[in-house]
Amino acid sequence: MADAASGKRVSDKLASDSRLSASLAAKLPPGADVQQAAAGFRNLGSFVAAVHVSSNLGIPFGELKDKMMSGDSLGQAIHALRPGVDADTAARQARSQARAQLAAR
Repeated sequence: MADAASGKRVSDKLASDSRLSASLAAKLPPGADVQQAAAGFRNLGSFVAAVHVSSNLGIPFGELKDKMMSGDSLGQAIHALRPGVDADTAARQARSQARAQLAAR
């Protein structure tokens, strides 16, 4: 999908930013392809936040992505996969981490 702000697909943005891709790859399961992991996300910020949630809470990225691709928000996906966690706080923290990471590039 294309990022609404720029018209570029999330995977295209990752392909053109090797530092960001490498940083995110380090948070994904070993051997995961960053561009494949990003497939389906509407924008880069959502993908980066999901990667941070997966890393922060130990939620397998594939499970989190499946929930989000089936229509759950980041917070709803966190709640479904980690019911004992404050999903709103975890989502807010991950979005903040994503904003900071994207601003630093």
